[in-house]
Amino acid sequence: MLSAIADVIRAIGGAIATVVTLPFRAVGRLFGGAADSAHGRH
Repeated sequence: MLSAIADVIRAIGGAIATVVTLPFRAVGRLFGGAADSAHGRH
């Protein structure tokens, strides 16, 4: 019983971590692309 609850909590934690980190990755990619183009790759 406890192991099943732990699995559910672990799955929820993983989902929350994914949802939280996705926007930061998207922003990082945006700023990374902007920095790359600003460094004179035109």
